[in-house]
Amino acid sequence: MPPPPLELRGVFKTYRNGGQPVEVLHDISLAAGPGTVTALVGRSGCGKTTLLNLAGAMDFPTSGEVLIDGRTTRSLSDAELTALRRRRVGFVFQFFQLLPTLTVLENVELPLLLSHAPKPTETARDRLVWVEMEDKSASFPYQLSGGQMQRVAMARALVTSPGLLMADEPTGNLDTASGDQILALLRESATRFGATVLMATHSAEAAAIADVRVSLRDGRIQSIDRP
Repeated sequence: MPPPPLELRGVFKTYRNGGQPVEVLHDISLAAGPGTVTALVGRSGCGKTTLLNLAGAMDFPTSGEVLIDGRTTRSLSDAELTALRRRRVGFVFQFFQLLPTLTVLENVELPLLLSHAPKPTETARDRLVWVEMEDKSASFPYQLSGGQMQRVAMARALVTSPGLLMADEPTGNLDTASGDQILALLRESATRFGATVLMATHSAEAAAIADVRVSLRDGRIQSIDRP
């Protein structure tokens, strides 16, 4: 039986603040399977974003293990981590993080160029069709609405067909209609592309699309629900 795409085992994360240790995550253990959406829910400051950064190989735990496809992130070299993030992990952020000097198509195409993937323009256009933004391919981010920018960000995150998709408050800066569109795309990322989606949110509406809901408080898991 293959290992889960994502697993955290006894993860702790501590930062230093003025020389004093501040524990952000305490003994986090969870696993997420392919084609599923897991929602991390809780108030601001409960550790959701820190957990996403660890799960997406952007940071290391103070102790414990983060495993992607059965390999602990600590065992990977810097070059292997870079390759993993470019090819295996997609990120969606609350404030889009599109590059303002690039067109919509160029923003979506960029991860493919960085990973030297074949047919980058063709693949990027396919993803823009998926998010219904192909007619804006020559536009710049400043010419788009918030909902449109987040759809472009979704296309960029999925353009490399990553096994893992990290979404940090993906609807937090959107109106209800635009947020619903993004939630539908996140759900489809799992069902159509087989991605393992990990979403941080304080929105009950966003959490409702998840297969698993993990409630966090003060860096600890309070409950894990499977509706």
